[in-house]
Amino acid sequence: MGLLQEGINEVIATTWSNAAPMGIILRDGAYRMVLFRGSHTAMNVERWGWVVANIVHDPVLFVKTAFDDLPQSAFVEEEVEGFLVHRLPEVEAWIAFDAAIEHSARESMTAILSPMKEMTLSPVIHPVNRGYNSVIEAAVHGTRYLWNRDPEIRKLIDHHRSIIRRCGGPKELEALEMLDGYLAKAGASSS
Repeated sequence: MGLLQEGINEVIATTWSNAAPMGIILRDGAYRMVLFRGSHTAMNVERWGWVVANIVHDPVLFVKTAFDDLPQSAFVEEEVEGFLVHRLPEVEAWIAFDAAIEHSARESMTAILSPMKEMTLSPVIHPVNRGYNSVIEAAVHGTRYLWNRDPEIRKLIDHHRSIIRRCGGPKELEALEMLDGYLAKAGASSS
């Protein structure tokens, strides 16, 4: 299995009827993920013992799943080693992992992941696009900003907003508009 690279790989993780952007950590051949207590992803990984890493290059989907739930119809069921798992249909590739909680703390837990099945559906080459990368960063910062309203995180969102406007294409600009809408709805309006 080799779809993920050493470091933190940004994917959309799916559990049962749930999708959220997550970082899958690959270090020295071992896969892990950090889950934040209270999230649907953490509860489902703890309950069901699996997670699917959906590899997708859609900035709008990253923002939507960071701030909102997808309908049940947005998931495809797959049977993998006796598990019935949910994945997203419009992905380039996916990896189903067995997941076991390795460490638990007050606010987070770490799950050790063991790959069960890996599928490549639509291999596409994506040149580096700073606008796309900044959408991912802004979405991550946006979720944290809604949690703690830290003005330093707000500055990071604004920095990435300027890169998205300068370097992004139509999908990145759509994702930025969506992100700004989620922040405004939560009373954390954009600049």
